[in-house]
Amino acid sequence: MSNSSPQSQPPKVTFESDAVQSYLNILQGVVTRMATNSANCKTWCISLVSAILVVIADKNKPNYAWISLIPIGLFFLLDSYYLGQERSFRKIYNDFIKELHSSGEVTIDKLFVLKPPQGMNVVNLLLTSSLSFSIYPFYLTLVVTVIIARYLIL
Repeated sequence: MSNSSPQSQPPKVTFESDAVQSYLNILQGVVTRMATNSANCKTWCISLVSAILVVIADKNKPNYAWISLIPIGLFFLLDSYYLGQERSFRKIYNDFIKELHSSGEVTIDKLFVLKPPQGMNVVNLLLTSSLSFSIYPFYLTLVVTVIIARYLIL
């Protein structure tokens, strides 16, 4: 005996649903963590580069100033990654809210989906976010500072 009944639609939830509120809180928490991680990258980078330059100045070894470019490069990549992740999760959040506002409800299968948008791989993420005004000027300034410290101060 075959079952010829039409496939049932997944249940729908509205903005007031506890599941929707939990999902939005999860997304906001992830976005907040990514923004905090990005700020921490900048803080740690400044601290490490400053410490390296101070030790190099203390030991009177100015040619070793280039070592400080290593943490600058690594934190640049890490900071770009965090910014890219933050943007991905904000897109998920915004798309969900847009769909919720357009119809007043969403199907339950849209909840708790944390996959990045199509076409966003790590390389694209790093490239697009590294060109952000909050990333490249900061790290470029640090590189210029190391060059100035090497040639004018050390």
